[in-house]
Amino acid sequence: MIKANCRDRFTAEDFDFIVKALARSERDSVTLVELLTDAETRDTILDDPRLFQTVLDRGGPLSISPQLYFYILVRHVLKETGLNHREASDYVASLLEHFSHTARLRSPADGRSGPIQYASDMLIALRNASPHQEFLIRAHMGNYALFITGIFHETVESRWQRGAPALSFYEEMGRSSFGALAQHRIARTFKMTELFEALSDSFHEARLALNRLAGTLLHLDDGGSSNLLLG
Repeated sequence: MIKANCRDRFTAEDFDFIVKALARSERDSVTLVELLTDAETRDTILDDPRLFQTVLDRGGPLSISPQLYFYILVRHVLKETGLNHREASDYVASLLEHFSHTARLRSPADGRSGPIQYASDMLIALRNASPHQEFLIRAHMGNYALFITGIFHETVESRWQRGAPALSFYEEMGRSSFGALAQHRIARTFKMTELFEALSDSFHEARLALNRLAGTLLHLDDGGSSNLLLG
């Protein structure tokens, strides 16, 4: 289960990176360290465009966690599309961090012997799923649809020309999956209704933002993950 928790998992190196990127004096450094301990102020600091620019300008590997890296980039591109929803940015950043490992591109097991990989399998599994299993399967369907249409949209379009489902199929699958999640009692229990509503309502915009992220800001190897596209 992916959670919007990138901001809760920043490391000491992450905070050091933020301070060095934004501080202009020793006094600034001390003040920033103090401010970062407050969640609301921290969120405001993370929106500083200088952080985004610092990530882009660094030539070599960054000494920051994947969660900070993805959050800064995702927050920037989603805000540009008008999706100014911090929890949604956090969720999508967690999604990218999670799915950056190809082994996690498969659905959670539905009680059978192995994981579910294909859209058709997941739709069939929903027929006899318990409420808990339904929640997990729909969450994976929404997450996966956003990931592949956002990061591997060119591969989806290429496969569509050879008879595979089109981008519109995955967009509708993602939008409807997040919409169903917003109505689920588990989402209400864990106060995720608003998050899933935002992802459902703005799925297309979020997908386009990730297209830009994949095309100009990220450099992912398409050789492994794209081979696990839903069928």
